[in-house]
Formats: sequence, C-alpha cells, structure tokens
Amino acid sequence: MIYYPFILLSAYLLGSVQCLYFHIGETERKCFIEEIPDETTVVSHYKVELFDVRTGGFTPPTPGIGMNVEVKDPDMKIILSRVYSFEGKISFTSHIPGEHIICLYSNTTAWIGGTQLRVHLDIQVGDQAIDYAQVAQKEKLSDLQLRIRQLVEQVEQIIKEQSYQRFREERFRQTSESTHQRVFWWSLSQLFILLVMGFWQMRHLKSFFEAKKLV
Repeated sequence: MIYYPFILLSAYLLGSVQCLYFHIGETERKCFIEEIPDETTVVSHYKVELFDVRTGGFTPPTPGIGMNVEVKDPDMKIILSRVYSFEGKISFTSHIPGEHIICLYSNTTAWIGGTQLRVHLDIQVGDQAIDYAQVAQKEKLSDLQLRIRQLVEQVEQIIKEQSYQRFREERFRQTSESTHQRVFWWSLSQLFILLVMGFWQMRHLKSFFEAKKLV
C-alpha cells in the first residue's frame, strides 16, 4: 500500500523540520511530494529503528536492514534509485521545477514478520542543505566571508523561489485558459445538439400530422 502525505512547503519551512518520523511495515511504501525549484539541492538525513517486542520500544536494526529510496521528477522520470543502510544521508539536485516524489520502503519483505520500523527523516532544501561549517573549513573563509556567502546563497534561493512561483502562475493560467476553452466548446456542442434535436422533432411531428391527415 502506498501513502502520499502531501508536504508542500517552501525551502525555508522545510529547513525548520527537524523531528519528522513515521512508521512503516515491511510491505509498505511512504512517499512525500515536495515542490522544488529547478537546480536546487535537496538533502535528507534519515535513521531507521526496529520495533523491539520485548521492550516495546524502537532500537537500531541489525546489519543488512536498509531502505530503498526512489525519487521522481515532475515528468515521473526516476532521478534517484538506490538502496541505503539503516542510517545516512540522501542527496539529489532537481533539474526541472515542480513536484518531486520521494519514496522510501524497506529493502526486504521477510525479515521482520510484520513488525514496524520507525523512520526519522529531516528534509532540507536549497541553502538549508548546505553545511556552511564544512564550506568555511574547506575554503578557509573568515566569519565575515562565510556570512556573505550565506547571504548570497539565500538571495539565489529567493530568486529561484520567485522564478518557480512565476512558473506555477503561468502553468495555472494555461490550465485555466484550457479549461475555459473546453467549457466553451462543450456548451457550444450542447447548443448545437439541442438545435438539431429540436429541428428533428419538428420534422417528425410534421410528418406525423401529415400522415394522420391532421394538417
């Protein structure tokens, strides 16, 4: 069974999500739909825990247990499909704007006999996905230079968000115009059918009265 919790948040709101977790069984799949601008980096940190019947809590699973991760772009093309371990980081970059589907499911179907897993997930988009401490260490940036770098990244992300909102507005306008055009032609078709039916009924009644010699 596939579940689609619709988490349609902006990059900055997603950056504040820290403690999201969900339960998943051995035959279940969890999918998240994220609206992402183009050329935007998405990083997801996750951790899987196995339900322990003896303690009634969740504990780290045994080696070999992992998660299949599949990411599809708005055109339903798979841009990431990989098996990960029970804890790690998922990273990909969007190439077209729109709704991306991120699906997670267990890498086997016979090892826990229906026992649940708990998956902790933290999704970060855009500049929220950048580890600035690592950037500063790698490029040897001062505090001021690092702050400027952060501001530049944030401005670029805002520009991408604005571009994506324009893209959504244009797509909505095209959909509205297409719907309006279809309604217009459907109404015109109905009117034409009514006129044809009225004309046919008048001809039929005239022929009936002539056959009965009433006219």
